[in-house]
Amino acid sequence: MAGISVRSPSLMGLRVSARKVIVSEAILTSQVLVVDDEPANVALLERLLAKAGFTQIVSTTKPRDGLSMIRSNEPDIVLLDLMMPEIDGFAFMKEVRSEGERYQSLPILVLTADPSAETKKRALAVGANDFLTKPFDPVEVVLRTNNLLKTRHLNRDLESANNQLEDLVGLRTTEVDVTRVQVLDKLALAAEYRDDKTKEHTRRVGQYSAILAATSGIAAQEVDYIRKGAPLHDLGKIGIPESILLKESKLSDEEMKIVERHSLIGYEMLKETSDPILELAAVISLNHHERFDGQGYPNGLGGNSIPKVARIVAITDSFDSMLHDRPWRKALVLDQVVEEMKAESGTKFDPELLATFCDLLDKGRISIH
Repeated sequence: MAGISVRSPSLMGLRVSARKVIVSEAILTSQVLVVDDEPANVALLERLLAKAGFTQIVSTTKPRDGLSMIRSNEPDIVLLDLMMPEIDGFAFMKEVRSEGERYQSLPILVLTADPSAETKKRALAVGANDFLTKPFDPVEVVLRTNNLLKTRHLNRDLESANNQLEDLVGLRTTEVDVTRVQVLDKLALAAEYRDDKTKEHTRRVGQYSAILAATSGIAAQEVDYIRKGAPLHDLGKIGIPESILLKESKLSDEEMKIVERHSLIGYEMLKETSDPILELAAVISLNHHERFDGQGYPNGLGGNSIPKVARIVAITDSFDSMLHDRPWRKALVLDQVVEEMKAESGTKFDPELLATFCDLLDKGRISIH
């Protein structure tokens, strides 16, 4: 390409004039882009950098070609003249910095014969990192290039370390999340261990509840919390005597009051936590036996005053319970379950949510097992 030159000299000594500038091998192998419309200036800078040991030097006397080279070559530093035809250094820097985040940290060393404070302020404002005043001092050229590249490499090392740390934190977070879900599953299983022969009731309630929640306009993050928290709806059964929980005949009024305590027991076990899943599970535990007509327990809430997640679990819990054997009754077939639930639409169950649930059943969106 006309106006572009490339220098790739072998590694040379570090002596410049009478002084020695120590430059690391990593920096010496960094790519330097020189953009200056004066061929003599380009040749001088190439010679000074090559003598210092830089091994990748590309250059151009055409600023627009320089912009293309930044995009294609990804240089580690740009030595840029300010006063150029077509597009001057100020406009050049503005365009580079507007290219996106990856170009915000690209070091730009400005070459200028104008040492005035006004020029420096203007250049800094549009993206310059440092200045070289013409005519060039050989040692200063290498020192300023070296210093900017050193900062560039330190920033890259820091970014790499941060990325590794983020990956490690992500891995640890994933491991913690997996462990947490496993613990929640075991807690849910403990609640149903005595009166659920399948040992799958809590998992099914979680799955059905998540599907119904997602179809009912609940945000994806909360749907995931419901999937993991709904299985804990009956955690409070741990506090109910086995003689009552497994009784095969009808419960007396007194025994029924004891069973009803499981909502409060579960709530007390799950409340006051910073974990959003347990927090949601506490709400579900407390309210999933409230009825839409206000005749449920423990607080006699009705209609939309019952949290939506609890109204969802009231449907999915009843549905799955009726489909499977329990100590006090045998399982019903699907048509019977749907018929009984529809008969309690607007009394026990939220009619809108129940209609959505039945529609999901009709469309096969909820798999019965």
